[in-house]
Amino acid sequence: MMNPQTDTSKAPKILLVEDDDALANVYVTRLQAEGFNVKRVPNGEDALAAAIEYRPVLIILDVMMPKVSGFDVLDILRNTPETANVKVIMLTALSQDTDKQRAEQLGADDYLVKSQVVIADVVERIKHHLTSN
Repeated sequence: MMNPQTDTSKAPKILLVEDDDALANVYVTRLQAEGFNVKRVPNGEDALAAAIEYRPVLIILDVMMPKVSGFDVLDILRNTPETANVKVIMLTALSQDTDKQRAEQLGADDYLVKSQVVIADVVERIKHHLTSN
């Protein structure tokens, strides 16, 4: 089945950084159906390279990943001129207030706990951030 929105050149680019393949596939499928151009990478190291190369308008960033944590990725993104202003939504299993505060201090635009949201909530937050420039 071909999606009628095959011209992804004008679609907003989203970078999904998620090490869980099954979850990532669900998000990629839904976000593409919503009209987004999605690139997925499985770890923080790849995220940093992809953020500069792919030039997304928004990054969905997991926290607990091998090698480089989402917090470290966020810190580097915010201190890199090419990525300093990219919207970042943290999507994580970490539900502690201290984790949320850390993300806010590092410059996250949003913080969503995986167990507390469904994919429709995430899509709504993405659309909110992309229209609130």
